[in-house]
Amino acid sequence: MSATPPVAREGNLEAPTRHPLDWKNPEFYDQAAIDKELERVFEICHGCRRCVSLCQAFPTLFDLVDESKTMEVDGVAKSDYAKVVDQCYLCDLCYQTKCPYVPPHAWNVDFPHLMLRAKAAAFQRGETKLAAKILSATDAVGKLSTIPVVVQAVNALNRAPAARKLLEKSLGVDRNARVPEYTSNTARKRLRHLDGTGAAQPAGRTRGSVAIFATCYCNYSTPQPVEDLAAVLRHNGVAVKLIEREVCCGMPKLELGDLASVEKYKKQNIPVLAAAVRNGWDISATIPSCVLMFKQELPLMFPDDEDVQLVKRHIFDPFEYLWQRHQAGLLDTRFRQGLGKVAYHAPCHQRVQNIGPKTREVLSLIPDTEVQSIERCSGHDGTYGVKAKTYAFARKIAKPVETRVEQIAPAHFASDCPMAGSHIAHGLGDKPPAESPLGLLRLAYGI
Repeated sequence: MSATPPVAREGNLEAPTRHPLDWKNPEFYDQAAIDKELERVFEICHGCRRCVSLCQAFPTLFDLVDESKTMEVDGVAKSDYAKVVDQCYLCDLCYQTKCPYVPPHAWNVDFPHLMLRAKAAAFQRGETKLAAKILSATDAVGKLSTIPVVVQAVNALNRAPAARKLLEKSLGVDRNARVPEYTSNTARKRLRHLDGTGAAQPAGRTRGSVAIFATCYCNYSTPQPVEDLAAVLRHNGVAVKLIEREVCCGMPKLELGDLASVEKYKKQNIPVLAAAVRNGWDISATIPSCVLMFKQELPLMFPDDEDVQLVKRHIFDPFEYLWQRHQAGLLDTRFRQGLGKVAYHAPCHQRVQNIGPKTREVLSLIPDTEVQSIERCSGHDGTYGVKAKTYAFARKIAKPVETRVEQIAPAHFASDCPMAGSHIAHGLGDKPPAESPLGLLRLAYGI
């Protein structure tokens, strides 16, 4: 009797799985092959439309289909596929929270990595503008902008309307977008005294010693969350130090499709991080995108690299780490003050780490504290939220989050991603201002 052929189910109830990114294969960059796959996936998306509210990529696709002569994907010019690709900023929410056709489903839909493939092919063909390359060079721009003599001038220019008009014309940064302030007193300077001393006490998957990856954004622009993370960990008996040296995690370059630069950064970061892990340190970082880069994207780009996989197993979101300690009875819950009502925005790149709502769970341990979560994209995502061509879309995507914050009327508004928090607060006129959940936890401890 012959075997029954597999049936393609409508939807999938199994946990999503991710295939390695075959980016070293020349076919990965073949535009004809990319267009064929784009058409296949777009046809599935057109018939489903569950992701229409996530970002601007899906409304762009569906508008192209609905306005075509056939009102089907075959009526959309392949030259217009790039309009969809340009709107994807690789938040991964469609893959992790909405799409019923991701692997192991037979239809094998990975929308974000297909968009990444299309971006990488365009980058390889030299179609990426110089302005986008400069904006994604976060480490180089941060180092230059935080030189003591330069930093005041950079910040002053970023506040000057005339300079912002010039910036919009030259680099495509919308004149109304909030851009980060820079500081010469970087996180790495502020925390250079950390020596990692202390007796490590393992708990769960944690080993009781954390080496902090400071990240470009927090190091050069928002050092406070890094200080807060170090203070909270030390208060809970965890030995803390900074990673010996670091460069950009590579996420901005990944979102641009510049995979060669991602590999360059990986070759500088991974040996240092892996050495720290082998010496007994866990890794953490205060930007969810940076944690996700080491947890997911680099392991999928370099599936056979043992050091990459080692770092993947030992890097933690800060609140994931604290919750592990709490489950072992090692988290100090003797809080000195409550926080009242907290509107908490869960960033996309934290949600897709599949760790659960750990920030909310830890903050909820604080007496006299009510945490109300908002699980929607902020629309910022690196450079998308500041570019003139996408800023209006970014504000539109952020609007439901802003409305929810206003409805909650909180004593505190916080997001694990300082960029997302700042973008949302900007739309609210900083009423309330954005805070870091790590800062709120430190406030509750009174340290």
